[in-house]
Amino acid sequence: MHYFVSDVHLGSGNKAEQRRVESLFLDFLSKIEADAESLFLVGDIFDFWFEYKEVVPKGFVRVLGRLAELSDKGVRIVMLTGNHDMWVGDYLTEECGIELYTSPQRFNVAGKELFVAHGDNMNIKGNPILRLMNSMFRSKRLRKCASWLIHPNHFVRFGKWWSSRSRKSHSTTQSINVLQPLIDFATEFGREQHIDHFIFGHMHYAADITSEQHTLFMGDWHTQPNYIALDNNGRIELKHYK
Repeated sequence: MHYFVSDVHLGSGNKAEQRRVESLFLDFLSKIEADAESLFLVGDIFDFWFEYKEVVPKGFVRVLGRLAELSDKGVRIVMLTGNHDMWVGDYLTEECGIELYTSPQRFNVAGKELFVAHGDNMNIKGNPILRLMNSMFRSKRLRKCASWLIHPNHFVRFGKWWSSRSRKSHSTTQSINVLQPLIDFATEFGREQHIDHFIFGHMHYAADITSEQHTLFMGDWHTQPNYIALDNNGRIELKHYK
């Protein structure tokens, strides 16, 4: 089996909420261990991650240890960064065996051609402010300057505040219309290249959409824990985790 999960946002909320979501995600990792061949982490697994050359954020030790254990047992673990955890370095690869990507990717899994992306910086041509913010946050030069000039305590404190502000912009009552930009992207891209399934996170709205292209969206784990499972016969399903 091949599993996909996104928007766990580890580290967000008060201490009780952080531990609740962490425990739920750890339970999920334990449940899939028996049959998992691969696990795709499709962005915003952490609510905030900024990796200095010699410093990583405090916390997440149980999850990181569990992912390292799965990797050691032969499970392929792939992480595509999101807008909350894009500032990765080599720590997750060297310590946990995670295969890292910082941009959308195509994968052939179980004979199916997949387009997998977090979805935060896609189809935003009509939003110049968002485009500017994306280019700034993804700038390697700005990231390097920040790591040189700002003490980790201050930067992490700012990052957590910014992440909380960004996360709260996702309304808990938003409609399926929020998915339309990514549905449009999948439709346009799928007309030019063969893709069996598009897989996205980011929008905090879980849905399985079949129009011109089959597009699956994963919601966030604080309000609607869910994941995608793809078996070796090519059957794919969006599932809610209880």
